[in-house]
Amino acid sequence: MPNLFCPLCLSADLSHFYSDARRHYQRCQRCQLVFVDSRQHLPLAEEKAIYDLHQNALDDPGYLSFLSRLAEPLLARLPANSQGLDFGCGPGPALAELCKSAGHRVKLYDPFFANFPEHLQQTYDFILATEVVEHLREPRCEFATLFGLLKPGGWLGIMTKLVKNAEAFAKWHYKNDQTHIAFFSQASFNWLAAHYDCQIEFIGTDVIILQRNLHQHNN
Repeated sequence: MPNLFCPLCLSADLSHFYSDARRHYQRCQRCQLVFVDSRQHLPLAEEKAIYDLHQNALDDPGYLSFLSRLAEPLLARLPANSQGLDFGCGPGPALAELCKSAGHRVKLYDPFFANFPEHLQQTYDFILATEVVEHLREPRCEFATLFGLLKPGGWLGIMTKLVKNAEAFAKWHYKNDQTHIAFFSQASFNWLAAHYDCQIEFIGTDVIILQRNLHQHNN
């Protein structure tokens, strides 16, 4: 039986979006999230085995250039000596190091590689989520956690590829990674921004920066 509710907004207004030989994808008509049927998620051990194959070295110029697409616009917005969290930092937290080199303090959290639950017990001026949100099994709960950790006026910087349409999706390499199970569009992030009372900016093709409004309280 396919998912009955959207894992981001809990809407029951779902439609079939695409199928391939391995997986079925549904789309929420409310927030436009495209997601993999939960019965087709990898076991956690298999998921981690794929992450272990990633080569994201701190001294790789190409990787640092990739990360700079988020780092540069975010760092330009941060007050000096801000406290941040690299959420889903992976085994090589290069983005955190870029932020530290710019004078900020950064803690790490990753369920596989930096499992420090105590780092989810405080609030932050900024949170980084680079190539993370496409892996989220329960994005509604996980975004609630992230926005709960973000101070009013704080910044959430995200990198992820965006869904365009079903025709492009059929040819999209990004869906072929079996650890990718949630695919966001601009409409999905606009829904998130409205739900959490944030300002939002799209930079290039895969960078999204949200800022919590100063007057709000945690949801």
